[in-house]
Amino acid sequence: MILQQYKIVFAGTMGAGKTEAIRSLSDIPVLLTEALNTDQASHEKMQTTVGIDYGEVTLEDGVKIGLYGTPGQNRFDFIWPVICKGAIGAIILIDHNSAEPLQELESYLETFQNYTDNIAIGITHVDDHDSSHSLSIYKEWLIKQDLFSPLFFIDARKKEDALLLLEALITAVEVNHISA
Repeated sequence: MILQQYKIVFAGTMGAGKTEAIRSLSDIPVLLTEALNTDQASHEKMQTTVGIDYGEVTLEDGVKIGLYGTPGQNRFDFIWPVICKGAIGAIILIDHNSAEPLQELESYLETFQNYTDNIAIGITHVDDHDSSHSLSIYKEWLIKQDLFSPLFFIDARKKEDALLLLEALITAVEVNHISA
């Protein structure tokens, strides 16, 4: 039985770090739905999520958060609204080294804004030297779109980075709830 008080969804591109972020945060062993990656053209990783990843984290104040990871491949987009049902918000992760990171961010925001008003954005793989993209492109794009989602550059493997993103989302939820 899942005894969470709140639900947060992790979404984004394949290989962006959704499963790693959930692993780094979770207080329990993470339920994974990994399968052999047959889409090597999209990402060269060996395994990929094909269902729902699930973990839990208990915050310092005792609030228990259910962490739900979506599959990143668009062919699984039919499950995204199901996973988002009842969520207080979503964290979108984008791989900075992808060919078109802004287009991916725009696409995920467009989709997940249909499911929740509370979104935080994490840009991953910023420490890789392969990218020709400047980090400022994300902030500039958000400003041009008149969007105010929290945005952080994170390493999904580091608990403190993932926790910062999680706490920023929870703060945004609280601010939106108070002002509503």
